[in-house]
Amino acid sequence: MKPDFYIARRYLAARKSLGVIHVISTLSAVGMAIGTAALILILSVYNGFDRIIDSSLSDLDPDILVTPAGGKYFTPEGPAFEALLDDPRIAQICSVLEEEVFVGYDGRQGLARAKGVDAVYEQESRLAEHVLDGTFALHAGDVPQAAVGAALARKMGISPRFVEPLMLYYPRRGARIPLAGPAAALGSVRVSPGCLISVNATVDEELVVVPLEQMRTLLGLTDEVSGVELRTAGRAGRRLLREVRDLLGPDFTVRDRYQQHPAIYKMMRYEKLAIYLILLFVVIIIATNIFGSLSMLVIAKHEDMQTLRALGANDAFVRRVFVWEGWLVSLCGLAAGLVLGVGLALLQQRFGFVKMPGGFFLQAYPVVLKFTDVLWTILGVGAIGTLVSLLAAPHPTTR
Repeated sequence: MKPDFYIARRYLAARKSLGVIHVISTLSAVGMAIGTAALILILSVYNGFDRIIDSSLSDLDPDILVTPAGGKYFTPEGPAFEALLDDPRIAQICSVLEEEVFVGYDGRQGLARAKGVDAVYEQESRLAEHVLDGTFALHAGDVPQAAVGAALARKMGISPRFVEPLMLYYPRRGARIPLAGPAAALGSVRVSPGCLISVNATVDEELVVVPLEQMRTLLGLTDEVSGVELRTAGRAGRRLLREVRDLLGPDFTVRDRYQQHPAIYKMMRYEKLAIYLILLFVVIIIATNIFGSLSMLVIAKHEDMQTLRALGANDAFVRRVFVWEGWLVSLCGLAAGLVLGVGLALLQQRFGFVKMPGGFFLQAYPVVLKFTDVLWTILGVGAIGTLVSLLAAPHPTTR
């Protein structure tokens, strides 16, 4: 064991001789432990909410979305799309047709984002897990039905229990405004509200899901679509994304789920970074206690330093003693905080003993513990402890 480390360890355990300094050091270690545990717990809870948001988006949006690079619609045919059908890494291929439309229901009007989907989407969609009222089915025999966002339904009074139809309007292709007025230039289709769905606030305010053939009728199209959605079998990763881009060529835009909603995922990352930095700032404030205890220890051990110098120790040796002392205090707090934070996070993740307040669909706070968060916590708190120790340790000019 190095002499400087041995002396620092002896100072850390010397309770009787140090008195108040030891109490301050203990409180500093406790504060560092609480700050470290808070970092891990809050980041883990944030991961839990992030996973819920990502899961909600993945239930609506595909793993890979293919859209035309130019124009709004295209016909999904040719060798490239046949190759996608034969690729075992792709579990599901759906054709969709989306457009902003005007909706009317029982004398009320509004705007919505209508999404026409094919039979594969209707059978395999995860939107069935988000139904609040009714049943997710876009056909009741020969009658076309719609799945309506919950917020839009509340605003317009739409209910699957009523027989009133939902009308969708869109300007006819190539139509001119007739003498009878603009309304005469609108095409329309009629669908019955089949269910109400809730995915997230944005989706709930605007989404209407209808059969693909109804959207084609409304838009005056035959076999065109606005996009092809691919759901992968397992984690295909970016390699499949690159291969699909190479296969389809420059005429199509291929995006994964993160590229479909770049603003949302960037905001989530920036918010997590902001939380991490704010909590680190709290740890810095707590670490000032280490600075104070080390400064007091330097004064209390002035005679010891003189003795060490008389025995041949240089200024760098004396400085390392106090750097080790401060670093040991922060290390004790860091280790205790890691055990406390990881333990509480795992218990909450397993048992959910901290419940959410009333009115939320979650019963307990969601927690997802990630190794990267633990690693960044160790690096951040360790760097703060080291910096404070270096600042508080006596400089070579100190006598």
